[in-house]
Amino acid sequence: MPAAKTWALDTSALFCLKENEPGADAVERILREGGPHGHVFISFISLMEYYYILSQEEGEDAARHGYLELKQLPLRVMDNDEELGITAARIKATSRLSVADAWVAATAKRLGAVLIHKDPEFEPLKGQIALYPLPYKSR
Repeated sequence: MPAAKTWALDTSALFCLKENEPGADAVERILREGGPHGHVFISFISLMEYYYILSQEEGEDAARHGYLELKQLPLRVMDNDEELGITAARIKATSRLSVADAWVAATAKRLGAVLIHKDPEFEPLKGQIALYPLPYKSR
């Protein structure tokens, strides 16, 4: 794992931790080492993604519970603003990322953070942002 002062977690990393998937240990280590110092971030859009995915897969009660658990982690939320939106738009215009992933990538780019993820769609951004891929799921 690269040494980093600042991390940005994709929603896939949050689910990796929740489901204890391969790579969860790396996410735990990042939260333990960087979290208390305020160096672990998520995009505002990840809160929405986390909630709606849990709601679709496990129901509204599970979504509310999971959201409250997520809010207990030592994470800082990067809220949207005009400059971040323009950065996300530029990333979206030049890649095949979803809109949500473009916001996540823009968050990492703004912070100069290493983006920890389980999403191979981020790979084309290697030259723009630092990436730390967790083990991808087999297809």
